[in-house]
Amino acid sequence: MSTVTPSLPVHKPGQTSLSVLAFAASIALLYYGRVFFITVVIAVIIAFLLDPVVSVFVKLRLPRAVASFIVCSISLLALYLLGFGLYTQFSGFVEELPIYSQRMNEMVDSVASQMDAIEKRTFQMVVPKRFQDQQPPPGVPPDSARRRKSAKQEPPQPVAIQEVRIHPEPTPLLTYVYGYLRSFYDAVLMASFVPFLVYFMLSWRDHMRRSFLYLFPGTGRQVVGRSWESVADMVRAYMIGNFVLGVILSAISAGFFFVIKLPYWPLIGPISGFLSLVPYVGLPLAIIPPIAAGLIVYNQPAIYVMIAVVIAMLHLTALNFLYPKVVGSRVHLNPLVVTVALMFWGTLWGGIGLLLAIPITAGIKAVCDNVSSLQGFGKLLGD
Repeated sequence: MSTVTPSLPVHKPGQTSLSVLAFAASIALLYYGRVFFITVVIAVIIAFLLDPVVSVFVKLRLPRAVASFIVCSISLLALYLLGFGLYTQFSGFVEELPIYSQRMNEMVDSVASQMDAIEKRTFQMVVPKRFQDQQPPPGVPPDSARRRKSAKQEPPQPVAIQEVRIHPEPTPLLTYVYGYLRSFYDAVLMASFVPFLVYFMLSWRDHMRRSFLYLFPGTGRQVVGRSWESVADMVRAYMIGNFVLGVILSAISAGFFFVIKLPYWPLIGPISGFLSLVPYVGLPLAIIPPIAAGLIVYNQPAIYVMIAVVIAMLHLTALNFLYPKVVGSRVHLNPLVVTVALMFWGTLWGGIGLLLAIPITAGIKAVCDNVSSLQGFGKLLGD
């Protein structure tokens, strides 16, 4: 009895080459157009987050355009108040910079003196005592005297005269402003489009959804519709879950900093709490702000150890107990995929890529889970 061996699909060399070229072109497009794509992704994420609020206003019989305008205005006002509060705290920290600088100089001098003392003790322990007190024989000047004598005997070298050209310099203020804006021009320009993109995505959501679904044949529209809803639910669950965890960590951190009388604890607490959520590097990033603020007032090394231990305990508790229940149950990505995604998007888009890597990858998985031909990739990405 003969057995039939299933044959694997055969890909033509031309198709493989086209796939490789298309993938390389996509990577190049994502890299060179990173400012544009980052802006669009951020706007889409914000639109997904605000869409349920807009739906509440629409149920109150407000036109969708008016509801979107109200929600965007409230969001911008809340963002302005948050930025103003952080700016107030940060301006006070800037006024303390002279004290901070003096404190840093004292610590550097203290460390240098301690290092000198350690070096001297090490020299006394390693080098025999009869060689420590050995003086140069009579008639032989010490090294410093020999260097001075040789320096006097050497003839002076002629000083080379450099050519000096005088160019008219622009106004220093304009030069500073131009250099500052030039380095951030693209980012600032694209960021200015985010509120408008979010507003139009919210107000024209139904029209864009219908038009997008019409691009696909009859049965494919249901798949695309499910994928749309899955991506929206995943993004909302991920962002809201991280925000809730950040608020919890910020409140606990700020309370701890208040108890130990850390300067500017209302500013340092939220910064440390939300930095703790950055994948893989969150723990050291969360420790740096309170340590830097404590340098102004604390002299005992034990207080810095206590700050590091408390923040590490909060970080590990949130990562191992709270994060899987609040966020991990909706994302369903395995650790290897998360690591590769962080490396990939971090290489393409830098620091902002590290923050967007997980929601982008989870969105891709949500699409793969709803498309029958891509469900194998969804299982590959899943936990």
